[in-house]
Amino acid sequence: MRAWGKTDAGRVRGENQDTYFVELEPDGFTACVVCDGMGGAAAGAVASRIAASAFIEEIRQRAPGEHRDAEFLKELSKEAVLAANREVCRSAEENPDYNGMGTTLVAAVGSGSDFVITNIGDSRAYLISEAEGCVRLTRDHSLVEDMMMQGDLTREQAKTHPSKNLITRAIGADDAAECDVYYRKMSPGEHILLCSDGLTNMVEEQEILYEVLHGGDKELVCERLVALANEHGGRDNITAVLLEI
Repeated sequence: MRAWGKTDAGRVRGENQDTYFVELEPDGFTACVVCDGMGGAAAGAVASRIAASAFIEEIRQRAPGEHRDAEFLKELSKEAVLAANREVCRSAEENPDYNGMGTTLVAAVGSGSDFVITNIGDSRAYLISEAEGCVRLTRDHSLVEDMMMQGDLTREQAKTHPSKNLITRAIGADDAAECDVYYRKMSPGEHILLCSDGLTNMVEEQEILYEVLHGGDKELVCERLVALANEHGGRDNITAVLLEI
């Protein structure tokens, strides 16, 4: 297992409110998370940092010595999301400057070939491989995604819809922190890409597929993807984390 990450403020935003963590253990246990914060002043950056840190800390505390089958990984991921939500909500309650802050979260937690993907908000996870191409593993929790599922918008219309940035779920929004959980049995040569919408709003899936599989040195993939997003406008913070099995 190998993993790389890159985050960048982009070309428009003055501050980077994205955060990511990558945790690789010698025994094959893996935990990676990407958070995209929101909130006035510095609150978005605070929310993403708190959520990502709390998620990883919960994983660290509960993972050692456990039987890490798929069901354990699912429950572990859900509990880590709840821990992230508690910490963001607590910080917002304690500091008026952070009132209303929140963050998206997408994570991959794995042991051996068993991986669980968790998301809340519109940060995404993709499976990338020679056999399957670039396949989105998560569903955005956003207004335009709901409209597409109802048949009210096409995918092309959604890309330019004025409400495309309105999300329907987030860490810090309420006590429930309802996340989606997906299981995937990974095979050698496959990849998982976690990313914020600053990447997916600027870079097409075919471009992502090319860079991961054919673009050059694997350890530079995230840097190339961030550079592409900036070349295409860089209108938001950009984060990419790539796992290679």
